[in-house]
Amino acid sequence: MKPIQVTVSKGDETKFQGDVAVVFVYQNKNKKIILPEIGKTYLKTVAKLGDFEGKSGQAHLVYAQEHRELKKYGVSRICFVGGGDKDGKESTVQLAEKYRDLGGKVAQKAKGVKAESIAVFADTIDETEKELAVQTLAEGIIMGSYRFDKYKKPDAEKVEKELQKLKFYGQDHFAQIKNGVTKGENSAVSVMDARDMANEPGNLWTPEQFAQYAVDVAAETGIECTVFDKKKLQSMKMGGILAVNAGSQDPPKMIVLDYKPAKYTQTIMFVGKGLTFDSGGVSLKPAAGMQDMKYDMCGGAAVLASMRAIAKEKPAVRVVGIVPSTDNMMSGTATKPGDIITHYNGLTSEVINTDAEGRLILADALAYGNKHYEPDCIIDLATLTGAVIVALGHHNTGLFSNNDKLAEMLYQSGETCGEPMWRLPLSKDYAKQLESDVADVKNVGGREGGSITAACYLEKFIEDTPWAHLDIAGTAWDFTKKSYIPKGPSGNSVRTLIEFVRNWKKTKF
Repeated sequence: MKPIQVTVSKGDETKFQGDVAVVFVYQNKNKKIILPEIGKTYLKTVAKLGDFEGKSGQAHLVYAQEHRELKKYGVSRICFVGGGDKDGKESTVQLAEKYRDLGGKVAQKAKGVKAESIAVFADTIDETEKELAVQTLAEGIIMGSYRFDKYKKPDAEKVEKELQKLKFYGQDHFAQIKNGVTKGENSAVSVMDARDMANEPGNLWTPEQFAQYAVDVAAETGIECTVFDKKKLQSMKMGGILAVNAGSQDPPKMIVLDYKPAKYTQTIMFVGKGLTFDSGGVSLKPAAGMQDMKYDMCGGAAVLASMRAIAKEKPAVRVVGIVPSTDNMMSGTATKPGDIITHYNGLTSEVINTDAEGRLILADALAYGNKHYEPDCIIDLATLTGAVIVALGHHNTGLFSNNDKLAEMLYQSGETCGEPMWRLPLSKDYAKQLESDVADVKNVGGREGGSITAACYLEKFIEDTPWAHLDIAGTAWDFTKKSYIPKGPSGNSVRTLIEFVRNWKKTKF
């Protein structure tokens, strides 16, 4: 879909002549509707009938020009949205998710009437944390408007309209409204980018396209971009990336985006798995469901998309994003079970299962980034194991970490963003399952605790650096159904990474 034009105005909201205006309505402590100035008489009647009472999550659409008191507004339709209890004691997390959900419901209503323009009358949002409410509302509307129809033939008889303009009107607390809209748009647009990358098919989204996206981000934002090609990866002895790529006709890439402020004292590093298609290699996957393996690059997409937003917001901390990218195919040159490879840091690995490939490419990237950038913390993201779906379903991302403080910071960022995670253990007992008779380590440790042993493998490549691993296999697609989450790829963890950087204060782990 085309980018949505988002604006903020102090102007007269009655002059808006677009498709839908959004007005918020609340309840008192007795759960009775608090009648607003806009549509007061109309809503009194509707509330008596029980059609709309201002309950949280309600959305009621009315054609403005059919009602005398609403005719002064130039808009075609007004969507009254229930904000719930005006004096409710919601936590920050609850407030954020409420408005994100309301934004998604507004987007659904707008889709239903094929609206191309929406105005939010932000002065009707009655919240103490107004900036957060506006931010998450903007996120919900934009993310809820998402669709991917790039490869569908246009139907001449059925013109598909989509949201093109989103305008926030407000005079009270204008600075908060503007800041909230800016942050919400920045996060949501990056999520849309990540979803677009994931929806692209494996034959058209290759390591080359990943690299081009990063080059475009660098040109747009002014940050530094480095792309390592196959020849360079060979000279660097990136044995994990090269082993996974051995059966492919498309050469691998390792992409580095480096946001570096003029003055900084600390560095955050993100590493994302960019496996553009995973057949399993010689350890071939079953045919059923293999089409979804184009999503195996969602970790890499999250890193690159979040780097775009971070570069625009210009935090005081340095942020480095690294994406090792290849596909995993079967051919006469493919890596075989039993082969031994040597990673960038010199560690040898016995490849027991070629379908445990994500950890091989991440290992090289982690070791390289840790050595060259000396980060204060590392966060990696990967659709790494089916085992994490067995453990947590599609509702929580698996969190692993060698540092309690870093784990808590990430957990809180995920909670605020509606992207929950659950911490799983790491210990030497699990790591023992990776002991090999012929190499330093083997790439799988059996079925038991599969997501944990995968994390233990990655831990061998970060030395003592504070590190967290997010296994997003269960949340990168088929995530918990929400009004702003579409079927398919969710863009999970993009907003968590952005939030993590926004909240960063000089930290000693």
